[in-house]
Order: sequence, then structure tokens, then C-alpha cells
Amino acid sequence: MSPRLELALASGLVLSPPLSVLRPTPAQDLSALPEGAQVVQPFRPYHDHFARLGFDTVARSEAPCTDAVVFLPRAKAQARAMVADACRRASGVVVVDGAKTDGIDSLLKDIRKRVAVEGPLSKAHGKIFWFRAGGADFSDWAAPEAQEVEGFRTAPGVFSADGIDPASALLLAALPKKPGKVIADLGAGWGYLSAGLLSREGVKAVHLVEADHAALDCARVNVTDPRAQFHWSDALTWKAPENIDTVVMNPPFHTGRAAEPELGQGFIAAAAKLLVASGQLWMVANRHLPYEAALSRHFAQVAEVAGNTRFKVLHASRPQR
Repeated sequence: MSPRLELALASGLVLSPPLSVLRPTPAQDLSALPEGAQVVQPFRPYHDHFARLGFDTVARSEAPCTDAVVFLPRAKAQARAMVADACRRASGVVVVDGAKTDGIDSLLKDIRKRVAVEGPLSKAHGKIFWFRAGGADFSDWAAPEAQEVEGFRTAPGVFSADGIDPASALLLAALPKKPGKVIADLGAGWGYLSAGLLSREGVKAVHLVEADHAALDCARVNVTDPRAQFHWSDALTWKAPENIDTVVMNPPFHTGRAAEPELGQGFIAAAAKLLVASGQLWMVANRHLPYEAALSRHFAQVAEVAGNTRFKVLHASRPQR
């Protein structure tokens, strides 16, 4: 199982059901946890991974629990919000497990200022520690009920939570006045591109496809046009309910700290499969990412249509089956 959690259990940590496990990734083996552990994972591919393993898996939970395990995310505000959520729902022990690169040392220091901590134990370039949920008040760490950026709702931990992403803004400015009748926004985030698309001529439907449940919740607030349809789904496997004329996307290029161009390449392949024969793809990417070869494999025509020193907007048409 998770090496640090395994070490903690071997060192005397006892976890009791009902147990809430917040944001584990497929890298964590949870098989040794007590029966009935509930996994809270809002990222659809990871959610589906644990559901396939037989865990009770939900995107979010308000249910009380005895103990809780928090797997630390990269975003500091999101990490604090998760600790606050665990303390609010748990009556027993809250366990925090994280890598050094994700800020576990800083979080441990901040929590120690408020409550007595057991552990910490170090292993695999990270630490794990635990404390009593009722030992301190962490309510000031809770996620804000409403977080807004330039009139848009966002949330801690979602992509571009603190401002409109400049690459997305560049892509929106480059899109034609008539982008297409039925559009899929792959990796729609909190809805910036879709909101802009719905103001263009001739648009009959926009499908927002987003794997992050929290981001999609924000999109539902930001995009209230009845032509918008929302899909909590992995863009790589999403099945469109109708023919798609146009795909727009600002695809992710990492899940950790290192660039992973294959993520964007997967989005390109998925877009080609979704589009009608005359369909068009509009995408933006960091200039250094090598997407042109993947586009040429899946589309007959590819061109850079806008850009700057940081980003490039690519247009592809005539998908190849």
C-alpha cells in the first residue's frame, strides 16, 4: 500500500471505520485499509480507478466519519481546505500524508502551531503524521463559499483558480466569429472558453467536458446559457451525445511537476475521433510542447494561427480516421 501509510500502521496507527480517504491517486494502494473505507476523489480518472477496485467512491462528501486520511495535493490553499474538511467531519484521528515537493514540511509546521502531532514518520521523500480532529479549530482553513476572479467563480486547487489563464485568453481571441454549431470544450475547467463561445454567432450547443468535479461545479455557475451541457468525464474517453463540429481545448500537460506532452497528444487523438469529417480543432499550448507531429497524424491540415513567445494557437481540420 502507500509506503508511508503502511509505515504508520506498522508503527501503531489504528484507523477505524467509517473512514474517509481524501484524494488518493492510483499510486496509492489502499488495500490494507479497514473495510468500508470511502474514497473522496473529484478527479474522474482517479475516481473511476478506485470505483473499479470496489471502493465506495464519491466526488465529495459531507458524511461524518471516525477517522480521515488526507493525501496532500500540490496547491497550498487546497491542502488547507482538505485538512479543514477532514477535521470538520472526523471525530477521531486525521492523518496527513504527502511528498516534500508538495509542501508537507510547511503544512506540518503550520499544524503543529495549533495541535499536538503524532509521528511524523519519513519515507519515500515525504512524511506522514496524525492528530486528533477535535484538538484544534481549522475552520479558518476551509475553502471559501465563493471565490471569484473577474466575475467568474473559481475554487482552490482548480486550474487557473486565481486568474484568467493567458493561454485560454489568447485562444478565445483567435477563434472565428462563427466557430461552429455544436462545440466540445475538452478540459473546460471553470468555463472561461465556453462562456466566450456562447457569445459567438451560430452556436447551437457547447459541451463542457471536465474531469475535475470542483471545476465543473464552478462552470455550472459561470455558464448559465441553456445551450451549455456539462459532462463530468475524462476527455480522453468521453462519448459525445451528438455530432461535434468543433473542438476547442487548452489541454493539460502535466499531472506532476514534469511536463507530459502525451497528455495533450491524447486530447488531440480524442478530438479527431469526436469530430465530423469536416470538423475543426482549435487548441492552445505552451510554445515548447511538440504537438504539431501529433496533429499531423490525426488531421489533414494543420497551421499555427496565432501566438506569442509563450504560447501558440493551432488550428487543425479534416480529421483522419
